[in-house]
Amino acid sequence: MADLPTIRILEDYTPSLSSKVYDKDENIIGEFFIEKRSIVPLKETPVNLQNAFIAIEDNDFYKHYGVSIRGITRAFLKGFLDMKLSEGGSTITQQLAKTIFLTRRKTIERKIKELFITLQIERSYSKDEILQFYMNQMYFGSGAYGVQKASKVYFNKNVGELNLAECAMLAAIPKSPNYYNPLKNSKAALKRRNLVLSRMKALNFITKQQAQEALKIPIPDGKTAYDQVQSTGHYFIEFLRIMLEQKYGSKVLLEGGLSIYTTLDMKSQFAAEETLETELAKFDVSRRSYFGKEEPVKAQGALIAIDTKNGAIRAMVGGRSFKESQFNRATQAKRQAGSSFKPFVYLAAIESGFTTSTIVDDSPMVFELKNKMWELVSRNVSALEDIAENVKEVDIIDTNKIWSPINYNKKFRGKVTLRTALALSINTCAVEILSKVSPDKVIEIAQRLGISTPLLRSPSLALGASDVTLQDMVCAYAVFASGGIKSRPYLISKIIDKNGRVLEQNSFNQQMVVSPQDSFIMTNMLKAAVEKGSGWKAKALGRPCAGKTGTTNDSSDAWFIGYTPQLAAGVWIGYDDISISLGEKSTGGVIACPIWTEFMKKALEGQPVLNFSQPEGIEWSLIDPKTGLLALSDTPGAFLDAFVKGTAPTEYSDQLFSFVDNADLSANEGF
Repeated sequence: MADLPTIRILEDYTPSLSSKVYDKDENIIGEFFIEKRSIVPLKETPVNLQNAFIAIEDNDFYKHYGVSIRGITRAFLKGFLDMKLSEGGSTITQQLAKTIFLTRRKTIERKIKELFITLQIERSYSKDEILQFYMNQMYFGSGAYGVQKASKVYFNKNVGELNLAECAMLAAIPKSPNYYNPLKNSKAALKRRNLVLSRMKALNFITKQQAQEALKIPIPDGKTAYDQVQSTGHYFIEFLRIMLEQKYGSKVLLEGGLSIYTTLDMKSQFAAEETLETELAKFDVSRRSYFGKEEPVKAQGALIAIDTKNGAIRAMVGGRSFKESQFNRATQAKRQAGSSFKPFVYLAAIESGFTTSTIVDDSPMVFELKNKMWELVSRNVSALEDIAENVKEVDIIDTNKIWSPINYNKKFRGKVTLRTALALSINTCAVEILSKVSPDKVIEIAQRLGISTPLLRSPSLALGASDVTLQDMVCAYAVFASGGIKSRPYLISKIIDKNGRVLEQNSFNQQMVVSPQDSFIMTNMLKAAVEKGSGWKAKALGRPCAGKTGTTNDSSDAWFIGYTPQLAAGVWIGYDDISISLGEKSTGGVIACPIWTEFMKKALEGQPVLNFSQPEGIEWSLIDPKTGLLALSDTPGAFLDAFVKGTAPTEYSDQLFSFVDNADLSANEGF
């Protein structure tokens, strides 16, 4: 008896508690656990549940001193006869002693130890305290320990809300949690639940009528609402787990009973997962012929949404199936950004003194690599033949020494304004701007806004040839939406330990990285990219928004990053195998933009329609898009009148933007 644990262990006993994860509205959305367990006082459990356990497990619980002499005698006799101890003969107190202190090896020595510990428990605690220990300790299958967690798993209710039939069902399970699990063996579970009800009636815990009514209630089958909630947000929760495990360690996270309050908006999360899967499933069908007789490969996607005011992550989808792939494409995948990178180039131009009406040249460009530096050697593609005489043929083929950017439609427009160049995503203009402001300036701006991956110091940087993450891109665009304020993205609002102590609470990490005026100008140009450019499908959102598409060479990546005053979000579509093309016409505007738009509709439903606020220091003028100079010599009002009447020069009309369409100068919808 020397190695028996002291009874004081029971007083100090802290069962393994799961750490619960809550969304922004404090609804539970997940758990980290070794054992799913929640502790609940006896007074918060239904009397029917207490009586159900007593009826089926130990109907003399309140009469004996912890040991059933008849049960022990029967167990020993059968043990000696069969040379094993297969009969339990256990009271509720004995089961508690066995569960907490001792192994489950069926030996006579273990039974003797169990007997002595049982008597110690009975001598030290009241019957109600023992019953409370028991109900919080027992295993109920499906990873649930204790009646509160079992109630959640099987009925999506708190234990205090259980009806009679549900109380009987829970009491039926612990005898054999796997066999009597209603989600796995409905016949056996139903039969044993009905036995519990019969025993309760025989002991006068319930009336005959109550028993008959309870017998009519079906047992839970299939997935409960609780399980369905748990199937959402896996990438977000795994991202959270990795972060917390590094900070607090596995033991605290899995057993410490933390309450983790996050920024996740379940409405947005459901919308993100549903929209992404629905649209990509349609895309997969359209791509079957591409793979011929080979097994079709599923296209992948990612989506992340961030609150523009504070950086709170509201939705995160890292792929189409967490079960199939835990790789988080929203935070871990590094892919070329394509034209979605261009806003950083244009911001560099604005900060360098360009205006939205500055004229840039959409014409051919030829670069040659000289002394490890790219040099613009011609604006005439025909000059390539002359350059080729001094460059090895292999270098020309591999574009290692000669590079000439081309536009998506392989056409050149000549002189255009900065606004038009971004709205129409003209490649040569972006490269020209980069060459004027320098790659170093663009790299500095991208990093200032939140891009953390290495960036190429070459002309192709302007076209998004560097690898970036979706999370970084969305955070960077959110700077424009917030008026130049960069917010550190975060997903934890606060963490409270099992004793109610606050372990951490988020304090916003924000800094002004772009002037409010420059941010507004960028937003105004990116609105034009939606209204007149490749992101035109985002107009279906029906509220002010700004954004930019991106498509890489060979259509291996398709992007759309955009924002409203409240929410910034980004969508990436591609194959994990970068060598597989999405298809020549599968651009960011065609694939990613519609997904973004549908998601934003659902995520912002019920929220007010807001416009982007204009800071002080912004002046509006009517510009001749051919020259970048003030339009006509007349007043803006007179020009507008002339345009509305149809007497303004017709060559201006194609380049005019929404304020002319709306004929409302007071709304500042101009350029």
